[in-house]
Amino acid sequence: MKLPPSRGCLSAWLVTTLTSADPAAQSHGPVPPVPGLRPDRPAWHDDDLQLALWCCYELHYRGFDDVDERWEWNPAVIGFRWTLEQRWLASLRGFAGHSAVPSAAVPDLLTGLARRTGGPDLPGYLAREADRAQFTEYVAHRSVYQLKEADPHSFGIPRLAGPVKAALVEIQADEYGGGMPERMHSELFRSTMRWAGLEDEYGHYVPAAPAITLAVSNLMSLFALNRRWLGALLGHLAALEMTSTGPNRRYSAGARRLGADEAARQYFDEHVEADAVHEQIAAHDLCGGYAAQHPGASADILFGASCCLALDDELARYLLSCWRAGRPSLPLAGSPAGARAPAGEPARA
Repeated sequence: MKLPPSRGCLSAWLVTTLTSADPAAQSHGPVPPVPGLRPDRPAWHDDDLQLALWCCYELHYRGFDDVDERWEWNPAVIGFRWTLEQRWLASLRGFAGHSAVPSAAVPDLLTGLARRTGGPDLPGYLAREADRAQFTEYVAHRSVYQLKEADPHSFGIPRLAGPVKAALVEIQADEYGGGMPERMHSELFRSTMRWAGLEDEYGHYVPAAPAITLAVSNLMSLFALNRRWLGALLGHLAALEMTSTGPNRRYSAGARRLGADEAARQYFDEHVEADAVHEQIAAHDLCGGYAAQHPGASADILFGASCCLALDDELARYLLSCWRAGRPSLPLAGSPAGARAPAGEPARA
């Protein structure tokens, strides 16, 4: 994977720095100022900021073919990332609604968050109304994270101990297919992508992805790469697991309606079964256990869960607003991100 094209002064500085300067050099040019909070443009809709953050974080995952690996811990890049994260966190603070929470109340509060109502019904739309092109776009958006599914949360494993660590490993082992490469959830998702006619290379759709899609992935990396946010990382994982079963059942129904065979639906069907178990482990053994070990972490756990659910709603609103207005949510055919035509269908102009 190569560095994606920049979208503004922040990502342009990073791309220029990573591709033209010596990682050992002390000076990499003046860092552009990071804009402050804007009520009309929250950080999760700032394309330049989210792309720059995504590239900074990716240095700690698989990196880029055209970037020297020594950049991963370069002080200038780490400092730049830190500045971006302060702006990112300032926007996310609006989702922090809990302070002094008793540790024993954490599982029930997570359950309450997961059962919230009134958000955009993206799963219902995909199950009943979406056409093949819209479902394909949805899968492409999801690929930005799903092709490295579970990787961010695995950063938490070495930071835990005892039963809480065992709970996280139990969840993650299933995510990675229980030792069977073909059962890894990221590999199952590739089958769905191929059915939809999409390219299944890691990071392929990042150049076309809007800020909110990158933000959903960046939220996990923010919590994963900063040990201070371990509680939020666990809460984020719990929110994912506790809101997975019903939506994935509807995603599978939508894919079946549009002609997907069993292999193409397996990713969704796997989550219906596995996450029904994972949600109990995540709420009680993982988050409840961690809160009992670290009483001051309850607010962070709930903050991570709240951020996860809020950004998922923001992405759903974006997708539904595009489709109901009759416009695509992601430039596929004819864009740098391009897509193959789905089996049996011509490529879109």
